[in-house]
Amino acid sequence: MGSEIWPLPPRHSLFVAQQLTTSNWQLTTSPMRTHANTLFITTQGAYLTRDHQTLRVKVEGQVKLTVPFHHLEGIVCFGRVTVSPAIYASAGEHRLGVSFLTEQGRFLARVEPPIHGNVLLRRKQYRLADDGAARLALARPMIAAKVQNARNTLLRAARDGAADDDAEALRRAVAHLAAVLQELPRAATLDVARGIEGETAKTYFGAFSHMVRHHRDVFRLDGRSRRPPRDPVNALLSFVYALVRHDCEGALQSVGLDPAVGYLHVDRPGRPSLALDLMEEFRALVADRLVLALINRRQVQPAGFASDPAGGVTMDDKTRRAVLVAYQERKREEVQHPLLGETLPVGLLPHVQARLLARTLRGDLASYPALVLK
Repeated sequence: MGSEIWPLPPRHSLFVAQQLTTSNWQLTTSPMRTHANTLFITTQGAYLTRDHQTLRVKVEGQVKLTVPFHHLEGIVCFGRVTVSPAIYASAGEHRLGVSFLTEQGRFLARVEPPIHGNVLLRRKQYRLADDGAARLALARPMIAAKVQNARNTLLRAARDGAADDDAEALRRAVAHLAAVLQELPRAATLDVARGIEGETAKTYFGAFSHMVRHHRDVFRLDGRSRRPPRDPVNALLSFVYALVRHDCEGALQSVGLDPAVGYLHVDRPGRPSLALDLMEEFRALVADRLVLALINRRQVQPAGFASDPAGGVTMDDKTRRAVLVAYQERKREEVQHPLLGETLPVGLLPHVQARLLARTLRGDLASYPALVLK
C-alpha cells in the first residue's frame, strides 16, 4: 500500500494522518521502535462513538471511518465535534489523550488518561520547579536551543536563494542572535534568561518576512498576534504551534512527567507549562519551517484566508487540511539525532527529548541536552 495519507471521500475533511505498511497502521523505523498515529477530526458535526474495541466516526449518521483504539496515540478534535462518553472510557483504557481545539487551531482543552507515571520522578520534577537555581539551569538549554534553531532557520533561508537585500537582512538577524546567545550563560536569574528569549523572538520574527518568497503582500508578518491572529502568517503559525503543543503534552505524559509544571514558563491554571518549555526546541525547527515551506511552495494560497468580524484571520477548510497533511508528512521525515547518533522520524523527537528531560531530572544526566538541528 506504500506510505501515504489514508484517503477519505473528497467532500469530507476527516482523516487519520498516518503512514501505512502492508501489515499495520504504525510508523515503523526499526523492529524495536514504533510511532503510533494521531486521529485528526476537522469535519464539523462529526460524532465519535465506540463499537467494541474500535472508534467510529459518523457524519450525518453515516460511518465514515473505523479505527482500532490500539492503533491510535491521540485524538485531536477541531471545532464542532461531539465525543460520546464511551470514547472517553476507551481513551482512558488505552491511555489516549483527547484534545479540543477551535477550527483555527487555538487550544481549548485536553482530556488526559489516568496517570501512571513514576511518582518519584514527579516528586523530583515538583521539587526542582520550586528551586530557582534548578529552574534556571533547566531553562538555559531550552532557550539556547530555541535561539540556535531560529538562527539556523534564518541561515538556511539566506543561503537558499534569497534576494540580496533579504539575505543581508537575514544575516544581520543571525549576527544579532549570535550576540544574544553569548549573553545567556551570564544570565544570573530566570527573569534575565526570559528577557534574552524575548529579545530572540523579537529579532527572529522581525526578520521572518524576509524568508517569504511568494505573495509577500499577503504573507507578511508584522509581529506575532495570537488571539485572534491578525494576518495569514500568524494564523498558520498559531495553528501549527497548537499541533506541536499537543504532541509535546503527549510525549511528556508518556514518560511520566506532569505537563503542567515547567521551568521556563510560569505556572498558571490550565497552562501546560512544561509542554510549552519542551516545544520551544521545535518552534523554528518544525513549525516555522513548515509554515515557510507551505507558503514558498505555494501549497497555501491567499484565497484560503479570510478576515472575521473580530479582526482576526481564519483559514478555510481546504487550507487547514493542507496544513495537517503537510505536518504529518514532516513528522515522517527522518533526521539524525545529534546526541544519540540515530536516524529518527521527526515525529519521535518530542518523545526522545521528553525521555532525556526525565533522565536529567532523575540525575542521570548532568544537564538537559536540548535539541538543535541545522
